Amino acid sequence: MLDFKYSSIINAPVEIVWKFHQRADVVKLLIPPWQSIQVIRREGIFGIGTMTEYRLFLAALSITWVARHTECEDYRFFTEEQISGPFEFWQHQHKFERENNQTRLTDEIIFSLPGGEAVDFMSGWLIKSQLEGMFRYRHQVTKRECE
Repeated sequence: MLDFKYSSIINAPVEIVWKFHQRADVVKLLIPPWQSIQVIRREGIFGIGTMTEYRLFLAALSITWVARHTECEDYRFFTEEQISGPFEFWQHQHKFERENNQTRLTDEIIFSLPGGEAVDFMSGWLIKSQLEGMFRYRHQVTKRECE
């Protein structure tokens, strides 16, 4: 298993940052413009059971990715897990921590690639590098929308 973590301070109360993540359009807002990803559908009210289906385009390949919220504690965290998609395993936890009148937003991901430990070892750095750019963008959008 591989892990990735990205954290930043948002100059807004936890309630504002949490509500931003509940917006119906948040998934589309947080997709960086350089990534070839489409949101196909989103089902359910924000919380446990919410499902999102994506279509990823890798060269001529089209991959469907379905994720479901599996845990949620209002104003503290929510977790989504891959139901089907490109990873052997994918779990993403979004954490919201109050720091004075600001929010520490942290994204923690645990994942593994198809093919086992050897593939994780050989390709994990590339996935982590892509995640770094994606979450830098996502946190910048969150700052812009919440501050």
